[in-house]
Amino acid sequence: MLIKNFDPLNKTPERKICLDIAEAALESIQPQNIIQKNISLNESILTIQDRTSDLKNFDRVFLLSFGKGSAGLSKEIEKILGNLLTKGYAIDLEPEQFTKIDFTQGTHPLPSEININFTKKAIQQFNNLTIKDIIIVVIAGGGSVLFENPYRVNLEKLIEINKSLLFSGATITEMNVARKHLSTVKGGGLAKLLSPSKVISIIASDVPGNDLSVIASGPTVKDETTKEQALEILKKYNLVEKLNLSEEDFLETPKDDMYFVNTLNILLLSNQTALSAMKEKAKELGLTAEIFSDKFQGEAKLAGKELIERTSSGKILLAGGETTVKVLNKRGQGGRNQEVVLAALPYLDSNTTIASFDSDGWDNSSFAGAIGDLETVKKAEGLNFDPKEYLKNNNTLSFFEKTGDGIITGRLPSNVSDLMIVFKK
Repeated sequence: MLIKNFDPLNKTPERKICLDIAEAALESIQPQNIIQKNISLNESILTIQDRTSDLKNFDRVFLLSFGKGSAGLSKEIEKILGNLLTKGYAIDLEPEQFTKIDFTQGTHPLPSEININFTKKAIQQFNNLTIKDIIIVVIAGGGSVLFENPYRVNLEKLIEINKSLLFSGATITEMNVARKHLSTVKGGGLAKLLSPSKVISIIASDVPGNDLSVIASGPTVKDETTKEQALEILKKYNLVEKLNLSEEDFLETPKDDMYFVNTLNILLLSNQTALSAMKEKAKELGLTAEIFSDKFQGEAKLAGKELIERTSSGKILLAGGETTVKVLNKRGQGGRNQEVVLAALPYLDSNTTIASFDSDGWDNSSFAGAIGDLETVKKAEGLNFDPKEYLKNNNTLSFFEKTGDGIITGRLPSNVSDLMIVFKK
C-alpha cells in the first residue's frame, strides 16, 4: 500500500471508500505502470505512445531528466534502452540507482547551488550536439526549480523571488511566466541549447489544464509570453520594488521556429490518468463518481466548500488541479491540500467526507494531504482546538498531527498535481 497509515485513518466505511479511491489514484501513476503502457523498444525502434523513432539513425542516445518523479520514469526508460543509451543526467528529490545515468539529489520548493550546478553541468555535456544525436528529455513538475540556470540574478535573489511568489497567491502559470524570463533554460531555452539534435520530451504534468508551456516552465516548448508580461505579474503582486528588480534582470525567451523544428513534446502523464483510475475504483465499489474538473484552481481555504456544495447526495465528486495559499500571518507548517480540508471542516455534516492530497506524497510537509469528516470536527472540539486559528496561521500540519488525520505516503516517484475527493453517503 502506498498510503502507509491507511489502517489508522480507516475509522469509518466512508473513509475507507475515500482511501481506496486515493490508493487507486496513486497506484495508477507510478513509473513502472506508466512506462509499460506508453513506451517500448523493438530492436532499434523506440515507440512512445503512437510515435516511433529508429535509434539506428542516430550516433548517440542521451537522456536528461528533471522534476519531481522524473527519476522513477527515467529508471524505467534506462531499462528499456539498455546498451543503446550513451549517457544520461537526472535530478530529483529522492535518490535513485542508475547504470548509465548520473544522478543528483536536488532541492525543492526553492532553488539551490546544487540545482544550478547540475543544470550547468548538463548544459556543458551537451554543447557539441549534431543532428545525429537524439536526446530524450524527461520533464516533471518541480522542474522549474530543479533545472535552473539564472540569466542575471544571483542565487540569493532567485531564492527570494521564488519564496515571494510561493507565498503571494500567484497561480502556477503566473509563477512560471516570471520564472521563464529569469532563466536561460526555461520557455524553450533548453530546446535552443540542444539544437540541432533530435529532442523528444516526455512530460508528466502537474499543471491544471496540462499546458505544456507551463509545466516546469516549458523548457522545450516555444514560449508565447514576453519579459514585459513577466514584469507585470511581479508588479501585480507588489514584488518588483520589494525584490529590487529591473527590466534588465529579465531575458526574452527564444521565438525563432528553427529551435523547435526538431523537437517533439509528448504528454505522458497527467492527473487525468489518476482521475480515471479513481472513477473506475468508485465503480468497482458500486458507487457513482463524477470528475468535476482536471484543472481545478482557486484559494485553498475556499476550495473545499465549493467542492462540497457541488457534490450530490449519494455521489462522489473528484477533482484534480492546484489551489493557492496566501500567507497573511506568521507562517506555520503544512500545505495547500491540508488547508483545503481544514477550511472545509465547518461545512461538513455526518454524511460528508473530504480528502485532498498531493500526488507526489509531499504537501509541503511530511503529510501528502489530509482526510476530514465529522470525526475530525469532534476530535478537534474534544482537544479544544479552534480550526480557524490554525487556518489563520497556515499551521495545518500541526492541526492534523493532533487529530491524526494526515495522509502519509512519504515522497512518491510521481507528480500530477493535487487530487481531491468528496463523498456524500
